Amino acid sequence: MTERMTTDSFKKGLKTRREVMGEPYVERALDAAGAFDWPMQTMVTEQCWNETWNRDGLDRRARSILNLGMIAALNRPKEFQAHVRGAVNNGLTPEEIREICLQIATYCGMPAGLDAFRLAKSVLTEMELIE
Repeated sequence: MTERMTTDSFKKGLKTRREVMGEPYVERALDAAGAFDWPMQTMVTEQCWNETWNRDGLDRRARSILNLGMIAALNRPKEFQAHVRGAVNNGLTPEEIREICLQIATYCGMPAGLDAFRLAKSVLTEMELIE
C-alpha cells in the first residue's frame, strides 16, 4: 500500500503481529485500511509490534498478561478480545486467563472484571477451548 510497508521495522513487526494475533485478524485489519488510516496501521506495526513486542526483557506470555490487564483497565472490549486470542497464541491457558480476569476485577473493579470474563469466555468458546 505504501513505501513504508517494506521497511525492515514494518516487516519484523508484521511477522510478530501475525504470530501473536493470527493471520486472519491481521489481514482483515490491513485490508480494511485505506489512505486515511493506513498511517495508523504502519505506526501500530512498526512501533507496537516491532519496537515494543520484539524487545528483549519480557517474553510474549508476559506481554500478553500485561496487555490484558491494561486493555481491560482502559475499557477497550474489541482490543481485549483480540488480545485474549493473542494470549492463547502466546501459550496462556484458559485457566491463566481466568486468573487474569479475577485480578482485573480486584484491581479495576467488578464491572471491568465481569466484562473481562464475558469477553474472554466468548473468545475461548469460539476457539473451542471451553464450553
